[in-house]
Amino acid sequence: MTSKIYQAVIDRPLGYQDSWGNVYPLNYGYIPNLIAGDGEAQDVYVLSRAVEQAVTHFEGRLAAVIHRRDDNEDKWVLTGADEEVSLAQITEATHFLEQYFDSWIEMI
Repeated sequence: MTSKIYQAVIDRPLGYQDSWGNVYPLNYGYIPNLIAGDGEAQDVYVLSRAVEQAVTHFEGRLAAVIHRRDDNEDKWVLTGADEEVSLAQITEATHFLEQYFDSWIEMI
């Protein structure tokens, strides 16, 4: 089975610190022209062994969707086309932001 490949723009790269003091331990961005539940571009977390530095773009497949019960948008998790990530890896890598939400992860 072939997964669709998405092109993400990274606007909060690995190491980025936001105005609340959260430091991003991964690359975080969005998929242009794909509108999410909040009316903005679909947000994505990037988890990939091939990308362990800050980047401005990423091409990868959808590995999971993080659903937020207390927010109007889901977050997607992208990884390399031939990579696998576990629920535990996603939970650990996204905890820095997801700890503030009532969320659950759907593996794709």
